[in-house]
Amino acid sequence: MREIKKRIQSPVYMSAAKPKQKNKLMTVKNLTETSADLYIYGEIVDNSDFKWDEADVMPDDVLQALNQVEGLNNLNIYINSPGGSVFAGIAIYNMLKRNKAKKTVFIDGVAASIASAIAMVGDTISIPTNAFFMIHNPWTLAMGDANDFRKLADDLDTIGSGILNIYMENTKEGIEGTTIQGLLDAETWLTGTEAAKYFNVEVIESKKIAACASEFLSKYDKTPQELVARVDSPKWADSKIEPQQENLKLQNELDLLNL
Repeated sequence: MREIKKRIQSPVYMSAAKPKQKNKLMTVKNLTETSADLYIYGEIVDNSDFKWDEADVMPDDVLQALNQVEGLNNLNIYINSPGGSVFAGIAIYNMLKRNKAKKTVFIDGVAASIASAIAMVGDTISIPTNAFFMIHNPWTLAMGDANDFRKLADDLDTIGSGILNIYMENTKEGIEGTTIQGLLDAETWLTGTEAAKYFNVEVIESKKIAACASEFLSKYDKTPQELVARVDSPKWADSKIEPQQENLKLQNELDLLNL
């Protein structure tokens, strides 16, 4: 039997409905002598020569951006992402973690799946009352025999333990690992106010920023209906991009560089 190569990700993000676009690098916004802004406003994808959407973020994007901000005192990280590749997300988290700047994370609309783990890199994490924060166990699609699936289950448990450790570094005093694991097991969607019950986040006033309406969100089991409705709306079907992402796209057209 020909061996089927398995790919672990959370969740599968490849979609034939999206045309591939030539990869463009993320650039740093509002760069000064002391601070800079970094936007993670799309799906988290593995390094490749192409992206499914300009807003998608790869580890290479973040590495390029961090090379521009080395030595700065403050790094503001804005997140509006449905998640994506676990391995790409962990790489991004570790790269950001190594940067010595004080990191302030702003969850603008949604930080779901591995994007919520990336958000945990902040020394300060701000989330509006109307934003969403979702955590769940890593999952994948695979083919193979019984031995393959036994090993795959063990691998997923190992990966899940690593992600749990990231969340536990930012939990409120007294919150046990079993509590967070229960939230992961259940695929838990939290508003800003609810997230503050478990994690060291600062709840701020609601913002008029639409959550990223990626098709990715429809792949989860418990996506809030207001987000599902946004993905399914005719406006989203026609444009495939939310207003704040359209503004970011226009800005990127001015300052992003082709590989």
